[in-house]
Amino acid sequence: MSAPLAPAAADGPLRIMTWNVWWRFGDWRARREAILAVLAEHRPDVVGLQEVWATHGPDGENLAHWLAERLGMRAAWSPSPRPERWQRRLAPHDPGSGEVDFGNAVLSRYPLLEERVLPLPAGGQQDEGRTALQVLVDAPRRPLPFTTTHLNSSPAESAVRTAQVRALVPFVAAGARRGAHYPPVLTGDFNALATSDEMRLARGYETPGPVEGFVLVDSWLFAEPGDPGLTWDRRNPWVARVHQPSARIDHVLVGLAPFTGEGSVRDVRLVATEPVDGVWASDHAAVLVDLEP
Repeated sequence: MSAPLAPAAADGPLRIMTWNVWWRFGDWRARREAILAVLAEHRPDVVGLQEVWATHGPDGENLAHWLAERLGMRAAWSPSPRPERWQRRLAPHDPGSGEVDFGNAVLSRYPLLEERVLPLPAGGQQDEGRTALQVLVDAPRRPLPFTTTHLNSSPAESAVRTAQVRALVPFVAAGARRGAHYPPVLTGDFNALATSDEMRLARGYETPGPVEGFVLVDSWLFAEPGDPGLTWDRRNPWVARVHQPSARIDHVLVGLAPFTGEGSVRDVRLVATEPVDGVWASDHAAVLVDLEP
């Protein structure tokens, strides 16, 4: 078992991560250990996870709780109400996949004060059971409103993702509670390029957003100039076999910081960009962001 993560200093950065952990595909047992190793190495304070799995029954196991126990963290878990699409994809390789749930999760080094779940619209397409999970993290100095999500994945479904963003942003804004809290953080696998209509709408500063006056900043603007930030990278063999181009589709968006700078982006980079002891932990890289305390 890994050693629990030590509490961060109150004046140190607040470390945020988003990561799609690729459900139960491939050698998920080996990948689970690699996921744990990445989290233990980089020591995030709050993590938004997508494609998290959980099995049913008295001996059932939830990946988020499994990771939290070994890292000394808390976990919130939100299963999709429609896991069938994922179960069908896994069925040829795992006859028991019909008993496996699929969803989003949050891991936190600090207590979770609140949890809320938002079902996202299907946008006129088949309902994939997409949701957003929002928590209020009892971080040092002040609480952090934190949301993670996973939008529809087909490259042809920009219109669906746009409808989902129109529902998602008011959910994030409602949880922000300006003043006594850090600026809100929205993380996830949006399955959308930063230049797409849905991401421009989510940010609300290049085009009017769903909530007047509410803006979210793309943390990758603070990365090294010229770094493409490819979270879906054909160097990863699981990505190469899909025959789609490399892209940045996983994002961490942060609310506008006050003049004090609290909650602003100090640093951002990708992690999980190489195999761990020969094992690729996921088909996605993770985005790691340090926020000013």
